[in-house]
Amino acid sequence: MRSVAIAFGVSVGTVAYWVEHARGQRLDRVNFDDRKPGRAWNRIRMDVEARILSVRRTLREDSVLGEYGPDAIGLALQEDSSLEQLPSRTTIYRVLERHGALEGTHRQRRPAPPKGWHLPALAQGQAELDSFDFIEDLKIAGGPLVSVLTATSLHGALADAWVVEHPSAKATLEALTDRWRREGLPTYAQFDNDTIFQGAHQFTDTVGRVSRLCLALRVIPVFAPPREHGFQNAIEGFNALWQSKVWQRHHYPDFASLVALSGRYITAYRVKTAARREAAPNRRRFPKGFKLNLNTPLKGTMIYLRRSDDQGNVPLLAHTFPVAQHWVHRLVRCEVDFTHQRIRFYAMRRRDPHHQPLLREVPYLRPNKPFQGKPGAFN
Repeated sequence: MRSVAIAFGVSVGTVAYWVEHARGQRLDRVNFDDRKPGRAWNRIRMDVEARILSVRRTLREDSVLGEYGPDAIGLALQEDSSLEQLPSRTTIYRVLERHGALEGTHRQRRPAPPKGWHLPALAQGQAELDSFDFIEDLKIAGGPLVSVLTATSLHGALADAWVVEHPSAKATLEALTDRWRREGLPTYAQFDNDTIFQGAHQFTDTVGRVSRLCLALRVIPVFAPPREHGFQNAIEGFNALWQSKVWQRHHYPDFASLVALSGRYITAYRVKTAARREAAPNRRRFPKGFKLNLNTPLKGTMIYLRRSDDQGNVPLLAHTFPVAQHWVHRLVRCEVDFTHQRIRFYAMRRRDPHHQPLLREVPYLRPNKPFQGKPGAFN
């Protein structure tokens, strides 16, 4: 057997199986088909299968409800006294599947849209985006509650983390300025709709100090749609990584130890992801001698990603703008152009991410009201 196995390139067990299969028979009369003859002992009888298919045809043509699936067939078979044992729902389903009598369609899996698909220049790799978010209410044992402002870039994975005791717009302003002085300016900066980033929600036409910093530096602020998945994946993924690799791995006796270990992790993470930054789009230099005046008239563009309601209206800047009656419960990119006093609304679909037609353009004359808060100058 071993020499035959070597000659034919099979295992000894395979040769032994077929020798036993042919035992006591002439070789020209042995059935060498590897399938077992006949039907399985527990397979439903042919006449029952035919009965199931007949009931399905009858229900499909004559049922008032128009139901002829496995459940409806099972209910109809309960009235058939000739059946000794009623087939289960699973058995009925397998009979229908075996005979090609299923009409249900399987869910179509479409490929995910490209990274940064909501901004065409970003998706094409011609621009870079920095995402920012807060990890809130982390409790140091015997110490204060702290929050962590995190940042990462979409293409270059340029990460940062600032541990703060009191999250605020002013602290965020300092962190963004520090990062952009060191690393350069991206084309876009993306945030969620927290008031720290966006400003107060109860007043119309509000532009917060973080947005004003972006506009002054010609960085386009982008606000993700509320309660939508996917747009904040990059920063949320980094948040989860920071918590698992920094916060949950060690015990921190005080605030300073958390800051120190977080800084070490960020340095190591940047070394690991250095190759991604080499292929990322270039960043602009931070302007020399820059000073932020929060009362300077607004110029540039802000982008809000929103979803229209059942009337095709979009809530924006505490206003409601009618956009398109045919575009209901759909994603819309709203570009607020302060320089030309216009708002442009673009249609967005994950299924067709490259086709984002202009739905409507409306005039927008923002009142030149002073900044509500302590303006001053920020270096």
